[in-house]
Amino acid sequence: MTYVVTVDVRLPGGVPELDPLQRAGAVAVIEDGFDSVEAIEGPDGVDVGLLDSIVAVHPGGAILKVVVDAPALEMAESAVRFIVEELLERSEVLADWTIARCEVALHPKLALESLDAAEGPDAPPADLVARKARHSERPAAGSGGDEYDAGAKAEEARQQMLALAGELRSFSPVMFGVPDEEAEGGEGDFSVSPEDARLAAGALVWATDVLVDQLFEDVQTLTEEDTTAAECDGPLWHLEDLPARYALQYDSLFARRFLVTVVAMTTHFTDGSFQRLSCVAEELALRLLLNEAHVTLETFGLLDDGVLAALEAFADNVYEDMDHEWLYDDSMDGIDESPVGGVLGVAPMGFKAWFSPFNSGRHVHPYAADEPEAAVS
Repeated sequence: MTYVVTVDVRLPGGVPELDPLQRAGAVAVIEDGFDSVEAIEGPDGVDVGLLDSIVAVHPGGAILKVVVDAPALEMAESAVRFIVEELLERSEVLADWTIARCEVALHPKLALESLDAAEGPDAPPADLVARKARHSERPAAGSGGDEYDAGAKAEEARQQMLALAGELRSFSPVMFGVPDEEAEGGEGDFSVSPEDARLAAGALVWATDVLVDQLFEDVQTLTEEDTTAAECDGPLWHLEDLPARYALQYDSLFARRFLVTVVAMTTHFTDGSFQRLSCVAEELALRLLLNEAHVTLETFGLLDDGVLAALEAFADNVYEDMDHEWLYDDSMDGIDESPVGGVLGVAPMGFKAWFSPFNSGRHVHPYAADEPEAAVS
């Protein structure tokens, strides 16, 4: 069975944060280490196949997503921990780094559903298309389900999201619309409560795990079929939610670059280093993250007016403009590539520039960044 193992490796305490050049070097060292491995010997001599890996280095360490083929979840986690420990020990540069987390991150709701329904008449369908459709369903009002059980699960999810809120270190409650007590002018006509802001923040952290795992599945699907999102026969979780006019451009390489962009962006969200969105790809990534947070909250019946207002305030504060929305307007097809776009107030957003930094003060992950153009002699 295929598992996606998340590994959080960190710098030792008291060590200065990595600068951009050091981060690029760490990416190269870790990727070279994974490239040299085809299989890992797990517990009891069982071979665990290494299928893929994504490396996202941030100032305080790195987040690794490692795709393996293993007989069981525990074997997948144990084998990946072993290979990462070996990789760190063999590298003089990374020898002091430590593993803070190594686990298969499961979406709690879907994992619970699968366990409850295992081998029974309500077991999740084997067909991936049917399974995606089931996971996308919303509870129907008045459907006659077990209201007490649903309420208990909603409260459990709510408490988990509130506990996760502290991981979104780059954003204060003010970013979610909570009044700044030190600012002049007092409260406005409507302000977000601190608890609604916490719930929105926790939903974004929860949605990050779901989004990253499902984008991994999209990468695997496009890689296995060697096709694009427009021509793919298999189900896709999120790439089909990007601007449809470019669907023929969404191949496996694009999917990997976009996934790395999501990982890098959300790492900045959680490690406290975020300043501004760096490129069009990050603007689109944030759009998908917000959509996933809405879906998560709706699934548990937690998306009330207060939380919705908190997410809207967050989007308003993080986005500098909404020019990327033009990419979803088919009537404006071509305006992103046209020099007259600037006249209409639309920044250059051509597909080839999605991973290019908006200016010299912003940075894109080395894996996702566009290759520098050759100088014209």
